[in-house]
Order: sequence, then C-alpha cells, then structure tokens
Amino acid sequence: MRAVTAPARPLAGRTIALPEARELDRLAVLVEAEGAATWRCPLVAIRDAPDPGPVAAWLRTLAAGDLDDVVFLTGEGLRRLLTAAERIGLRGEVVAALGRVRKVTRGPKPARALHEIGLAPDLAASIPTSAGVIETLAALDLRGRRVGVQLYGEEPNRPLVDFLERAGAAVRTVAPYVYASASDAGAVVALIDALDGGRIDAIAFTSASQVDRLFAVAGGDDRLRAALGRVRVAAIGPIVIESLGARGVRIDVRPDKAFVMRNLVAALVEALGPRV
Repeated sequence: MRAVTAPARPLAGRTIALPEARELDRLAVLVEAEGAATWRCPLVAIRDAPDPGPVAAWLRTLAAGDLDDVVFLTGEGLRRLLTAAERIGLRGEVVAALGRVRKVTRGPKPARALHEIGLAPDLAASIPTSAGVIETLAALDLRGRRVGVQLYGEEPNRPLVDFLERAGAAVRTVAPYVYASASDAGAVVALIDALDGGRIDAIAFTSASQVDRLFAVAGGDDRLRAALGRVRVAAIGPIVIESLGARGVRIDVRPDKAFVMRNLVAALVEALGPRV
C-alpha cells in the first residue's frame, strides 16, 4: 500500500521572528501550527506603574463618581486598573462606576477587556488610534465634562489631552503600567544579526514599543534598516505601522480585518506561502 504523504504546511521552511512578550507563547503556537520555525526575542515587558499612589487616587476619583467619561487606549491598561482596584478593595465600586460613565475605546482590545466585566464601549474610535479617538470625540460637546484618560506606558499623549482641554473638558490621566526591557541587549543584537544574515524570513511586530526598543538597541547600526528592507515585515495595526513608517520601514504584511494575532498569522500565510 502506498503511503499517503501529508501536505506541507504553508509556512514550512520559513523562520518568523517574534518580538512579542506578553502573548509570545500564544503567537508562537499559531505561527508554528502553520509550519514555521520561530525566533523568539521578546523586546518589551509590561510592568505595573512603580508608584501605585497616582493609580489608586485615579481609581478613587472614578469610584466616587467624579468622572463623566473614560477613554481606554489599551486592554492591558483596563485590566491593570481592575487589578489595582482589587488591591485597594475597590474593584466592585470601580466596575459599578464604569457602568455609569461614558466609555470610549481606541480599538478592539479595550473593548474586549470591557466585555470581560460585562460592559461594552459607548463610543468606539472610528480608527483605532489616538487620532481616531480625537476624530470621534470632536463631534461631541465636551465643555465641563470630567474625562479620565488611561495612558499607555509613560507616554503623556499630549495630542489627545490637549484636544480635550481645548474642548473644555477637565482631564484626569492615569498610567497604570510602564514598559521595560524583556530581553538583554545581547539577545536583541543576536536578532539583528539573524535578520542581517538572512536567517529570518519575516518579523511580526505587535506593538510600537517593540519597534522603539529594536531601533534603540541598534543605535547607529545601519544593518537593521537594511535587513528590514530584505525580510518581510508584518505589523498588526495602524499604530505599529505608523511607528515603522516613521523610520522608513516598508510594511509588507498587515491584517485587513480586526487587528488580532490570528489574522496577523493568516496574513503571513497569504504573503509568504510555502517555500518552493
């Protein structure tokens, strides 16, 4: 009897670099299921804000009913706020307060985080960027509104805050987490060497902070920019695409649906296909 040979998986023979940290294992499983080998180099880790005091104060403001609107820029931020609320014994009050305020989200991730606690956005940004949030809010009368803004990392997001203040809102920001290095510089240099040496077929970026760290470690080494011009560069959403574009990097692969990892992998499969 003739043996039946299983068809090769679409990414067989390919190597995909993954700079993701928090969901690295999940993304790697999706990529490897399509037959690719993965080069894992988490570039950025996420940590709670080193000073919990301002986060606790913001949560107490929310729980006391002193905010009318809350803008969530990331799902990570909302989840960390809820964890911080639990630590100070206010989770129930915070969730109840979120049910009363007008909730504005910048993309699918904060919307999913709201759904996890039985809530939904009242307004979703037309485009999942800070500029999209501004465009969505521009049609509203914000005079006298008390607006809470969940920041990402330590980025103050002056464009969004300045817009709200010009519109007459009183803004209260909170930064529930910070970014930190997830791999030492030696591991990042090894990734740059692999990109430059042709050992990687594609690299899949899932956050702008990954792009920032990679270029920070590269410094004045022009090999990185040249190498990114030779491999396929994948990016999961408009913020990452903007960060890469600002550095002159061509983006070859991007999901055309919701910006989630499964769609990113599907786009990689379509772009790379089997090695022949």
